[in-house]
Amino acid sequence: MTVMEQRGAYRPSPPPAWQPRTDPAPLLPDAEPYRVLGTEAAAKADPELLRRLYGQLVLGRRYNTQATALTKQGRLAVYPSSTGQEACEVAAALALEDRDWLFPSYRDTLAAVVRGVDPVQALTLLRGDWHTGYDPYEHRVAPLSTPLATQLPHAVGLAHAARLKGDDVVALAMVGDGGTSEGDFHEALNFAAVWQAPVVFLVQNNGFAISVPLAKQTAAPSLAHKAVGYGMPGRLVDGNDAAAVHEVLTDAVRHARAGGGPTLIEAVTYRIDAHTNADDATRYRGDAEVETWRAHDPVRLLERELTGRGLLDEDAVAAVREDAEAMAARLRERMNQDPALDPMDLFAHVYAEPTGQLREQRELLRAELAAEAEEGTAR
Repeated sequence: MTVMEQRGAYRPSPPPAWQPRTDPAPLLPDAEPYRVLGTEAAAKADPELLRRLYGQLVLGRRYNTQATALTKQGRLAVYPSSTGQEACEVAAALALEDRDWLFPSYRDTLAAVVRGVDPVQALTLLRGDWHTGYDPYEHRVAPLSTPLATQLPHAVGLAHAARLKGDDVVALAMVGDGGTSEGDFHEALNFAAVWQAPVVFLVQNNGFAISVPLAKQTAAPSLAHKAVGYGMPGRLVDGNDAAAVHEVLTDAVRHARAGGGPTLIEAVTYRIDAHTNADDATRYRGDAEVETWRAHDPVRLLERELTGRGLLDEDAVAAVREDAEAMAARLRERMNQDPALDPMDLFAHVYAEPTGQLREQRELLRAELAAEAEEGTAR
């Protein structure tokens, strides 16, 4: 006898007029990634916005190459480059209002810089000098998150709290395709949808979670389809089309601010460089694949659109590139200066009230430093 065959066993049955709580059709993403550049929609795009996006893309590309070079010079411990993904980075920062919050992952240094964070401060964590190099409240950019997807529940919590307080704030949380395999991703989307929190999730699907291709992470038609299971809209966009990403993100932010709840956006892009400077990408992908994606480069796509429409000439291109070189020179100069570090800072900003163990460790280090100083004086 089975449990269900026992007398008095509960035998569930659906109610007579059962209907889905949410109509799934409006939540489904398009079959193909949404595009603007190279389509009729490009003619409707604001020329000033396109030029601004282009300028930030060129600066972003140079920022990535310079930061990568700094790792080879020993000035950075590690750098996860976003080369090839600059359209997502730039659009994410520009889609937000000043009062909104950005929650980046470790690869989203460029988004933080475009948002207004000082370039050197944005790299401080990756230099290994400090927990984070900037004040999150100054530009409303949460600390770069190295653990995968842990920033997503934080974004939901902040957005939900802001709405309860009556603050007109939207949170935009960035994550990679690998982060969608983490439990934090599920928890964040579930809470966001249930609470109808004003938060936007941007998944940068760059093809690999370190060396693991997307096909080994999920069997879903797209990552954007995952939105339907949580009861929120899913959008699929060409992540190398800066105009398209900006439009989709802006619509999602507007939707969230108006009380429409969260949106999950999958931007299909590609990581041109290795996972970090410590990774050998040739072990899991071929040069031909990388070259195919280089032909769909976000900087080239936008430059071709602007020049083709007469919105950008050679002098303007040269001026943008000169600005990028000047930025890189300033970054090199400042990063080549050895920072003055206080070992006691290890214990600052860990807890609001230091624990007993932390105080004990702090005093132990203080004593060791005093002993070293005294020994040095004696010599």
